[in-house]
Amino acid sequence: MGRRYIGIEMGEHAETHCIPRLEKVIAGEQGGISQTVGWQGGGGFRYYTLDEPVFLADGGINPAVRFAALAAYLWHFETGQAANQTFDSPFLGEHAGKAYYLLYNGILGDRRPEGGNVLTGAVLAQLLTLHPHSGRKVIYGEMTRLGTARLVAEDIEFKQIPYDVRVR
Repeated sequence: MGRRYIGIEMGEHAETHCIPRLEKVIAGEQGGISQTVGWQGGGGFRYYTLDEPVFLADGGINPAVRFAALAAYLWHFETGQAANQTFDSPFLGEHAGKAYYLLYNGILGDRRPEGGNVLTGAVLAQLLTLHPHSGRKVIYGEMTRLGTARLVAEDIEFKQIPYDVRVR
């Protein structure tokens, strides 16, 4: 019938009712609109499921969200660009003259959920060893121990997780 659409369903009926109905339409089952318009079948569909929600009801970040998923989300949020790269380092990339970094889930080697997420002088030095950048730096982390004067001097825009992580 030349239709293109996106269907969104919540609940088990997506699998128990919607998918079987789509399969029947593709197979050419006659009934409903298919019979009315003389549809003989064909076409296809894709079925996707969503992963864990990023945010909990209290506004915190879901601990099930891993580094790469949050990094991809923040990259897209900040740049508007698709996250096509692999996120396995606190340096996410450069865009429009800014370098983006994420301190989350111990990406610097401390694998405790709360570890390695604080911007300190030593952590900043490590970040700049990974990817030196003389321009604007946007760094997401749990908190910073660098004062305002140091952030200004280093041209850092610090964004606190979860408070500065926004949904568009």
